[in-house]
Amino acid sequence: VQLQASGGGLVQAGGSLRLSCAAPGRIFSRSQMAWFRQAPGKEREFVVAITRSGANTDYKDSVKGRFTISRDNAKNTVYLQMNTLSPEDTAVYYCAAKDTILSNNRIYTGVSDYMYWGQGTQVTVSS
Repeated sequence: VQLQASGGGLVQAGGSLRLSCAAPGRIFSRSQMAWFRQAPGKEREFVVAITRSGANTDYKDSVKGRFTISRDNAKNTVYLQMNTLSPEDTAVYYCAAKDTILSNNRIYTGVSDYMYWGQGTQVTVSS
């Protein structure tokens, strides 16, 4: 199963980008969705997640107040609005999905928690 991420690019510090990730409907409807990122030479890290209903979210501390996750269940798409970007946000961003049909309100933050992954989209923030 392939998630399709898009929206990355090059932006100056202080700028904004919006990432999108489309998933097959049979996966999306059952899944908590998340964004992770991986900078060169570093491990992949959790950024944000949203529950199936969209009622609950959880953010990495360093992106709180700057990033916003949302999901459109009619379009099977999750979005990540990133504002006030800094060079420290430079990374490949990955979307991920975890089937949570039995545990809707719990937020999962581990890489190993997620079964389905997108191909990654590069975000580069210049100073």
